[in-house]
Order: sequence, then structure tokens, then C-alpha cells
Amino acid sequence: MTAANPTADPAEQAPAKAAPAVAAPSGPPAGPPVAYPPLKGTALLLGTLSLSLATFMNVLDSSIANVSIPAIAGDLGVSPGQGTWVITSFGVANAISVPLTGWLTQRFGAVRLFTMSVLLFVLTSWLCGFASSLEMLVFFRVLQGLVAGPMIPLSQTLLLASYPRALAGTALALWGVTTLVAPVVGPLLGGWITDNISWPWIFYINVPVGLLAGLLTWGIYHQRETPIRKLPIDTVGLTLLVLWVGALQLMLDKGKELDWFASGEIITMAVIAVVAFAVFLVWELTEKHPVVDLKLFKGRNFTFGALALSVAYALFFGNVVLLPLWLQQWMGYTATSAGMALAPVGVFAILLTPLVGKKVGQWDPRRMATGAFVVFSTVLWMRSQFTVQTDFIHILIPTLLQGAAMAFFFIPLTTLTLAGIAPERIPAAAGLSNFVRITAGAMGTSIATTLWESRAAMHHAHLTEGLVQGQGVFAQTLDGLVASGLTQMQALAQINRLIDQQAFTRAADDIFLGSAGLFLLLIGLIWLTKRPARAGGAAADTAAGAH
Repeated sequence: MTAANPTADPAEQAPAKAAPAVAAPSGPPAGPPVAYPPLKGTALLLGTLSLSLATFMNVLDSSIANVSIPAIAGDLGVSPGQGTWVITSFGVANAISVPLTGWLTQRFGAVRLFTMSVLLFVLTSWLCGFASSLEMLVFFRVLQGLVAGPMIPLSQTLLLASYPRALAGTALALWGVTTLVAPVVGPLLGGWITDNISWPWIFYINVPVGLLAGLLTWGIYHQRETPIRKLPIDTVGLTLLVLWVGALQLMLDKGKELDWFASGEIITMAVIAVVAFAVFLVWELTEKHPVVDLKLFKGRNFTFGALALSVAYALFFGNVVLLPLWLQQWMGYTATSAGMALAPVGVFAILLTPLVGKKVGQWDPRRMATGAFVVFSTVLWMRSQFTVQTDFIHILIPTLLQGAAMAFFFIPLTTLTLAGIAPERIPAAAGLSNFVRITAGAMGTSIATTLWESRAAMHHAHLTEGLVQGQGVFAQTLDGLVASGLTQMQALAQINRLIDQQAFTRAADDIFLGSAGLFLLLIGLIWLTKRPARAGGAAADTAAGAH
């Protein structure tokens, strides 16, 4: 499941009906397209195929790398913790590019921007596969995240413009299938490719898919371009945004490696992040054309809804990345078997999302989101009981249940977040909400993996403090291993490996249990929001405006 992207996360979903629909988790459709007549026949079929392929490729890329991190780290000579930079770098870059989608669309046109985004995604994917060092791979992943920003919101915009208004629900359902199937396919395909070919091919497979999607899209939509006009861009605000988000993410990624605030580099990045963030807040609140409209946080629903969504996504994404790392590093799973343990998350998500999309305008979305958080908490509590003897089936069950929580997670929370916002401000609100969510996901990954290693070191110390060489069970185990043919150094290494396995398993349990408790605490944020109007009223109108 999702990792990478922290951006388009594996859990991205679309509602099945148009009336209660909410903005796509990866960004808002960038402004209404020109009222061209709907496509028909072969053009409609190929147009839907091309846009769905692009969406599928983007969401797939956010989850396909999760199970490949140990292989990538080993091949590039870095630790698995450093290997997660491949995920976080993409997420942060993607988050930064999302708020620019509206401006870029009006500057270049929706069709031209979408096609450029797809083709540049292909190019950067190809470059990722050729990377010979972690630094190169992270750099190309940053580029890939930057160019990927407009793809998902614009694919939805163009798709809706291709269908008659009466069939908007059908269009969204077709679009939603791709965002639900990709997270299921991603871990399986990524694991199989890593084990049977090599990890660069998880990026190379984007090349034929992306070229086909880009060429089909341009061939069908280039005569349906949206109006172009030059608008001012908040260059200072954008620079400050890149500065504080980049500095903060680098600090989180490299903190453990550099011993946190004992390092001058970490202190420098912390100061840059704090100062740039403070200046960013002042600038954006006073700028006439801000890159991020912070005044949206004056709304109660937007503030608490976006906060609940972002913190929950950080917890969710951090644990999604942690699980395959634990399975492969300490439980002996191959990338393929780890992918199989993660893939069932899509089963309930696919089955229940149409129901959620249909009922979110009728049921109280606060109750739906509360149910999702309770299930997430239960799933993580079940995982906190894992031991080194836990079998595949018991690892599979929580993953299966997690799909039900995902179905009731994004749509109700996005509905709550956007409730009460004027239709003309929906794109800006959805863009800001997704920027905060995607950034939180990247940071959640860094925090989870850092805490995991820190807690493992503590558990390792506790497990070894009672061991005295030459005495008790330690002496018996060492003698038994030496008697089996190992040298004393080999036997000691084997014992240390077993202790590490226990330590990292207990550390993972700590993260799972802590996350379960935080999900329960987050329920309080949900109930600080107001219930949106029922379907047919303001809620439906607001949600429809998101598209």
C-alpha cells in the first residue's frame, strides 16, 4: 500500500455517485473546463481509457515502491531507514506542486498541462530507474513528485467534461475504480518485479503506460483546451513554502543519522524551517494572490476537518510503510510475500466505497469517520500483538479489515472539511487540504521509521542487560551454536540477530499501539466540526463544486 506517495496514497478513492461527491484526495479539479459537447463513441472510450491509465499509473507509483525499499536500500548501499527517503521525497514534492495546479492550468490550459505532466512523469520515472546512488534517486523522485501534482485533479476535470452531466456519477465511478485497484496491484506487482527482475523496473513500467496515456489524451483532447490567461504568481510565498517544508522534511529524514540537535546541520535546518514558516504565514495572510489561502482556516469545519484528516493520514501512512519493512527485514518475507500481505487492503475498500459515496450526503459523516477511526485503532491494536511467531494469516486479517476503515475515511472527512465553503473557493480549499495531508503523510513516514529504530535500540538494551557471557541460557545457546559448527564470532552474530529480531518486533508493536491510541484521541477533533446539510442541500452543492 501507499507509500510513496505519500501523495496519491494507496487509499485514494472516489465516490460512486455525483451528488454527494467530494474532491479527489490528491487535489482539486483545477477550475471548470470550457463547456464543450460531451464525447461520444470511440472518442469517449479512448478518452476514459487514457485518463484512467494516467491516474492508475500515478496512484500505482505511490504504493509500488513500499515493498521494494529494502531491495533499493541494499542495492544502493544505504540503510532501509535512508531508503524511505525515496517515499518521503516524492510526497513532499507532490504536496508542494498541488497548490500550483490551478495557476498552472490557467497559464497553460488543462489539456496541455495534463499531457505535459504525464510525459514528464514518464521521463522522471525512466531517470529514477537509472539512478546509481540514493542521492540521484531522491533527486529524480523529487522531480517526479513535482510533475505529478496536476495529474490526478486534471484527469478528473477532463473526465467529467467528457460525459453528459447526467452521467457524471458514472464518470466518477470509472475514475474511482482506478484509484482503488492500483493500491491492490501496487504491492503485488512491486514485490514480483523486485524479486524476479530488479527494482528499477518498478519505475520503467511507467514508460509504456505513460506514453500511451499521454499520446491518447493529446490526440483526443487537444481541440478541447481550456482558456489560457496570464495570472500573477506568488513567487515569494512559493519560495518560502519550498524552504520551510523542505528544511523540515530534511531535518526529520536525517535527524537520527546526525544525532539530532547535537548536529549543527540539524540545528540549521530547524532554524530555517521555523523562520521560513513564520515569514510564510505573515506573507500569505497579507498577499493579494497567495499560493496558499490560509484564511480558509478561519472556518471551523475546515480547520478541524483538515487537522483530523492530516494527522490520521500521517499515522496511516507511517504504519503502511513500517509494516513491509518489518516483514522483510525481520520476518524473512520476500518482497512478493510482503506485497501479498498488503494487497487485501483493497477488498473492502472497493466493495464499500460506492456505498459511502452514495450515503455520505444522507448519513452523518462525523459518525462515518468515527467508525473509520475506531476500525483503524482496532487494526493497529491487533498489529501491536504481533510476535516473531505470528503467521501469514494473522498478519493478513488486520490488513483486510483496514480496507473497511479506508472506505469510510477519505470521503466523509473531505466532506466535513469542505462543508460550508463557497463553491468558488472549493478548489483552493481542496488544494490546501491535500497539501497539508500529503505533507503530513511524508512526515509521518519519517517519524514512524525514526521512532522504530529508536525504540528498537531501547528494547535491545533491555533484552541484553541480563545476559552475562559464560552464564545461564546465554552460555547454553552459545555452546549449542558452536557445537553445531559455527565459530564463536558467528554464534555471537546469530544470537545478536535473534535479539535484534525481538527488539525490532517489540518496537513495531510500540508504534502500532501508540498509533491505535492516537486514532481514538483524534475522534474528538471530528466532533468539533458541524454536520453538513443533508443531501440535496448545501452539502451536495458544496461537494459538487469540488469537481
